Amino acid sequence: MNEAMRSNTTTELFRYWNTIRGKRELPRRDELEPSDIRMLLPNLFILERDRNAGISFRLAGTQVCALFGQELRGRQFGMLWLGSQAAKTHRITGQVMTHRVPLVLSAKGRTADAREVDIETLLLPLASSEGESDRVLGALSPLSRPYWLHATAIECLDATGMKVLDPDRTAVFREEEAQQPSGTVAKSPATGAFSSEFRQFGHLRILEGGRRD
Repeated sequence: MNEAMRSNTTTELFRYWNTIRGKRELPRRDELEPSDIRMLLPNLFILERDRNAGISFRLAGTQVCALFGQELRGRQFGMLWLGSQAAKTHRITGQVMTHRVPLVLSAKGRTADAREVDIETLLLPLASSEGESDRVLGALSPLSRPYWLHATAIECLDATGMKVLDPDRTAVFREEEAQQPSGTVAKSPATGAFSSEFRQFGHLRILEGGRRD
């Protein structure tokens, strides 16, 4: 999985998620033991569908909040992303829940004064005690530590790519993308790379998710 993920945090969280799910599609959220991943907690978050059909932060670690210079609990996940990427990210995160597919988003974290840092975001579906996939466990990790990090807030995330981590769920993912009206795809240069990644699955790298036999 080193080829799929560049951050130690995302790699370790994915390994933990795989371990507790075993042969199932996803683990239940009550199976998570914070003490088992305590070193990762500052960079982790949990998303949930809210009453307005949005997808918002239920919890966000201290380092995740520090990156954006604000408390993220209750804030829409999509609003961290550049321009029309907000709607695209909302839809993709919903697919993580609906299709129970883990994935990684690559992005540039951009500040108001044009500084940037590479960021890796891992999205992992979680089930309720009844087995319904209704939340996402995630990690958001900078891939370098420039001197200004946490002193200058990231204004937005500009997505550059996506990697699906479980080939067993890729078929339904493709089918839903194919059903999207062509007019819903953003055409602006600022979001072109992101839109292309989601529209044309031939450009994605589909990587093994490590399901245990």
